[in-house]
Amino acid sequence: MSKPVGPYTPAIHAGDFLMISGQIGHVDGVLVEGGLNGEAPKALENLKKLVELEGTSLNQVVKTTVFLTDMDDYAQMNEIYCSVFDEHRPARSAVAVAALPLGACIEIEAIVHKG
Repeated sequence: MSKPVGPYTPAIHAGDFLMISGQIGHVDGVLVEGGLNGEAPKALENLKKLVELEGTSLNQVVKTTVFLTDMDDYAQMNEIYCSVFDEHRPARSAVAVAALPLGACIEIEAIVHKG
């Protein structure tokens, strides 16, 4: 499990919901190699590990927000995202941002319903 890169809580409960802070494709503060193709799967893996540590699964994710530094990566992100979420399709927003922690090209946050 990768340590957070800032002073925040990676996952926090709010009633029947679990809020997962934005996850980037890093291992203990070092970005994985490969740009989007390396970072996106690792960011999703980090998110999945947090969800599972809290006793639930990706099938309980009700909303994600994907932050991209380049909207030209949108189609490739969709392909990677769908390979992880499979048939489950949470509500999702995808937005372009100027920069992300550690120079990442993608960050993904989630809301999970545990009820």
